[in-house]
Amino acid sequence: MKKIAILGPTASGKTDLALTLAQRHNAYILSIDSLSVYKEIDIASAKPNKQELETIRHFGIDVFSPNQTFSVIHFFNLYLEAVKICEDESKNMIIVGGSSFYLKSLIEGISELPDFSEESIKQTNEALKDLKKAHQELTLLDPEYMSSVSPTDRYRLEKLLLIHYQTHLPPSLYFKTHQLKKIAPDLLVFEIAIERAVLRERITLRTSKMVEMGIIDEVAYLEKKYGRLPNSMKAIGIIETLEYLDNKISKEELISKIATHTSQLAKRQQTFNRTQFSNITRASALELESLCAKALLEA
Repeated sequence: MKKIAILGPTASGKTDLALTLAQRHNAYILSIDSLSVYKEIDIASAKPNKQELETIRHFGIDVFSPNQTFSVIHFFNLYLEAVKICEDESKNMIIVGGSSFYLKSLIEGISELPDFSEESIKQTNEALKDLKKAHQELTLLDPEYMSSVSPTDRYRLEKLLLIHYQTHLPPSLYFKTHQLKKIAPDLLVFEIAIERAVLRERITLRTSKMVEMGIIDEVAYLEKKYGRLPNSMKAIGIIETLEYLDNKISKEELISKIATHTSQLAKRQQTFNRTQFSNITRASALELESLCAKALLEA
């Protein structure tokens, strides 16, 4: 069995490339998308459509309810399950998505986390009400480590706060004293390179299509069923639509805000991929098709 990973900013064409490769090279697909993992969040996540999901077997899509929390440990379990099935059924595996942190953790490993007490969870949830203040608190405690953590990165801040409140240690010290568990250190990683102007245009077109497809009705349904507290309800596309439902912005402003925030996310994704992966092959989608095909045949 051969395994490869395809990264790239949102709307760069990762899904289409993965589907093409999977059909031609006997592969299943494992999604690394922090929103597609949730059931009922279909339009906002831009997950593959029903026909695509039926054509190629996917893992990591429609696994959790929107009111559940998805973590890197859950992703590890999805990966191990997918590997076993691919091995049993003599299939290659293509990992694809925009949540590169999960892939980095898969390759480089993560430290085993402690069991978190109710008090630690309570303290963390209270601190997360003000992300800027939480980031400042951790920076005073662990300045060098926190220099690489964004004040808006709620997921990482949550994990670091939990570790600190539970262990009373700076996160960097905790990680140094707990061995990394590497799951896939030799995984071949590819990234779609795309010009920002082209990407912005694709994001704008996709955003308009999401509104046409019914993202407003989808978010209204999700809010009614799950409320606004789950982490999944704070994703780009959902949070802006909630503003629209609150009559705070117009439909035109809704489209503009989603497109702007998605473009900002894409820029962060490109920066993360450029700085966090030492061994990665970057090329256009067309060039990557042949490079990935070769890897699946020869890896």
